Amino acid sequence: MGRFYGVNGRDLLRQYRDFQSGFKDWSQRSHAKKWLLFPKNIGSHLSIDETSLSHGELYTILTNKAAKGGKGSIVAIVAGTKAEAVIEVIRKIPESLRKKVSEITLDMAGSMTMIAKRCFPRATRVTDRFHVQRLAIEALQEIRIKHRWEALDQENDAIELAKASQAEYQPEILPNGDTVKQLLARARYALYKKPNTWTDSQKERAQLLFERFPDLKKAYELALELSNIFTNTTEKIYGLTRLAKWHERVRQSGFKSFNTVARSIENHYKTIVNYFDNRSTNASAESFNAKIKAFRAQFRGVRNVEFFLYRLTQLYA
Repeated sequence: MGRFYGVNGRDLLRQYRDFQSGFKDWSQRSHAKKWLLFPKNIGSHLSIDETSLSHGELYTILTNKAAKGGKGSIVAIVAGTKAEAVIEVIRKIPESLRKKVSEITLDMAGSMTMIAKRCFPRATRVTDRFHVQRLAIEALQEIRIKHRWEALDQENDAIELAKASQAEYQPEILPNGDTVKQLLARARYALYKKPNTWTDSQKERAQLLFERFPDLKKAYELALELSNIFTNTTEKIYGLTRLAKWHERVRQSGFKSFNTVARSIENHYKTIVNYFDNRSTNASAESFNAKIKAFRAQFRGVRNVEFFLYRLTQLYA
């Protein structure tokens, strides 16, 4: 636009920011970097999550699910994730409004739990099922990565042995054309998906992987079973029972990483099983975070945090 009118782009941006956008007279400008509040946007169902605006600086964002990611979504934005600081800001919202919140979705972070508990005492807290499933997937990928490092070590040993005997090293080529280390690297994406969504090449790769590494097959089945509990269970009591059985299978498997996941679920089971009441997730918060990242990318980063937040709130608050 600056080139079209023969004006320097930075000067045009400065003119827009200081004189045309309304930013100069913004009522929340003085504290925008620390916190922003929009009490009128509060609703009965909220989501709370953290996101990065610039250079890894985290902000806690409280959103109203009823707005569906559009205007009226933002209830609060607070710099940092420290529970006490966020609680102090959110408590500026009148108690009568906060008591109207009946449900709030969040991840398993202790700070988020404390914020939700102390700011919205009447709200049912629901731990996001996708964060729980992500832990199981990360445990599965940890086992795959461990095998990959072992395969790399074995290959390096074989190469050094071939050099010492003045022979040419020939890696083992599997039926699909992968070497063992390539199989372990390329199987990453198949392990994120359910078997009915695999492509033909992924089916072949998974079959070779599971034949060679039976523990990976067992770990994949555990991760898949956890996902199916949330997908196929409709009653809280059945969900709790199936999670208990899954916990026992994890204990019997002997996988240290999965035991860590099981312990995390055990410590948060009261809020995890609340998912089965209304099947509520934190997907709306994750979607809103994606919008923020896209908005940030559109403007090639965040140079002026206050002005970025102003433009963001004009769209979503």
